[in-house]
Amino acid sequence: MHKDIRLHGQTGDHIEYFAMVVGTEAYQRYFFNIVQEEDQLRIFSPGNDFIIGPEGVTYQSNGGYFCEYMFGVDQPPSDLVKTDIINRLVMYGARADEKDGAVRFSDRTAGNESFESIFFEGNAVSNYFFFVHSNSLSRKLKNQQEELVKSLGKVIKRSTAVGTEQDDVLISEIFPLLNDDEAQLFVIKLINRHHREYRDLFRQYYFLNKKIGDDDFTRLTDLAARYNIDRYQQVRMRIDVMYRHPANKSIVDEYRSILLACNAKGRISHIDNARLTRLKTLSVRNKIPGALFYTLDEMLKKGRNLASQEEQDYIAAAREVLEGVLLREKNIESLIDREDMLVLIKSKKKALENRDQTFDQMMLDVSKSCDEKIRDGADPSLLDGFSYVITYLDRFESVSNLISQLAFMENVRVSEEMLKSLLEHRAAFNNLGEGCFEELFIRELFENAYLGRFGRRKVRILLDGLVAIENNAGSLERLTGQLMEIDQEERISILLLGLVRDRIRNFYSKFSTKSDQEALRHEVSEELKTKKRIKNDIPVHLFNEAIFTIKKEAMYLHTLLPTIVAERNIGLREDFLENSGLDRFYVEELEREYYEKNGLSLEGLYHIRKGLS
Repeated sequence: MHKDIRLHGQTGDHIEYFAMVVGTEAYQRYFFNIVQEEDQLRIFSPGNDFIIGPEGVTYQSNGGYFCEYMFGVDQPPSDLVKTDIINRLVMYGARADEKDGAVRFSDRTAGNESFESIFFEGNAVSNYFFFVHSNSLSRKLKNQQEELVKSLGKVIKRSTAVGTEQDDVLISEIFPLLNDDEAQLFVIKLINRHHREYRDLFRQYYFLNKKIGDDDFTRLTDLAARYNIDRYQQVRMRIDVMYRHPANKSIVDEYRSILLACNAKGRISHIDNARLTRLKTLSVRNKIPGALFYTLDEMLKKGRNLASQEEQDYIAAAREVLEGVLLREKNIESLIDREDMLVLIKSKKKALENRDQTFDQMMLDVSKSCDEKIRDGADPSLLDGFSYVITYLDRFESVSNLISQLAFMENVRVSEEMLKSLLEHRAAFNNLGEGCFEELFIRELFENAYLGRFGRRKVRILLDGLVAIENNAGSLERLTGQLMEIDQEERISILLLGLVRDRIRNFYSKFSTKSDQEALRHEVSEELKTKKRIKNDIPVHLFNEAIFTIKKEAMYLHTLLPTIVAERNIGLREDFLENSGLDRFYVEELEREYYEKNGLSLEGLYHIRKGLS
């Protein structure tokens, strides 16, 4: 049976380490020494040397380092397509062959890494290093590395103990694979204490109710400032925590699994596209950054357009403007007129709707061509026209993101400064054509079947408020207050619906009369006050809406939905959606729960939603 010795300490003000030596004779071998004058810890065995210093680590050994993949970071395609691979493993001296992609090993395994690089390139919180002493390994280092990968690599890359930092479990998984009773396994875990504190605090707040309140956000900001945590590290830790929330993880993992299947088939079918679109819409409501889905698109599509190999009309029109005007004509910037700019903006809009990366790639190609022409002697003003295009496209993305969040998400913080910028953007778009702002951002939004009643109210108030401010009949302060009131009402409605539903399910007969319902309203009000979610009693109209919603929910689940499923009666479903007043998101969540509870295949649900036979 193997034994282990663990050395725990700290270097600097925030790097914590655990050095573990594992083996049947672990207690009988000396494996470390401390160089006090250089503030170094040296861990060693015959042929292996690992030093932890005040700024980083230095190593001359076999082995390598590993960590749990953080969501959203680049992964090798070979890891990304295998859903069971959850950890990053880097072996010293290993390089991928450019010709065939195969991993080649060398004897050059010595190196050094700064702590900043370790927690930037690897996991932001916890990273492991390891090396092995065993007489059963080959004499040459490159052969040792290959042998270690073959014996340990599969388990290391798939072990859940890495992410949860269950060192006992990790050691028990790895050490027996060496198949050498006299072997010694050395594992060094490095932890960034500042990053861990920030991540844990964000997870505590986010997992509570899937949102970050103003006070919580202030505490996180103060913590990051106190520890001087890089903004990029803050973002990747927040994104990783958000992904690992069970409700979010299921959406992203399903998106990836669908894309993996499409990649294997070499195409995206109509039903696959419907699923992907649905998941992207849900991601907005779950506050999952869309850029992460684009990363999955690019990595899994491997540069291929799985949807279609033909160039779309909107791409062709944009290419004509960019190449015909930007790249072929002189005085390029003066030739980009309002009509040309609208063509490019609408092309960008269509590309985003279709998750088509061709437009962005085309823009990169144009930028590169401009740089090359200027390098070869063209007038530097050539880039001015392209900058004009980029400015408008940035405006489009900024406005589109803000309005989309306002329409589909609750608890969106809209400040007077944001509304002031929105006023400027609106004026810029309307300068391209009368009513251009409404055409680009509002008209289709109001036609979106997934736009809920609160989202519709917020967008309408926003639009009317901007017009009123332009006409000197309103103010930024008043508009901000109106939007905050609607957001508060929306959050109370969501909380109220959950609480009332739970009580009616458990004590339904007790709340059948008006007096009983009033008692229930008072009871729920007091609970929300105690939890500091509200200050005043719940408004009567919100409570009545919750009761009415639960009644409609019960009717749909127990009467209409079984008929819809049995008869594939799509018309009955659409009639209910149009006349019930319930948000489509809400109804689809009820349907999903119904299918899962009754053990039905979700394939049938997708067909019903898309009107397929």
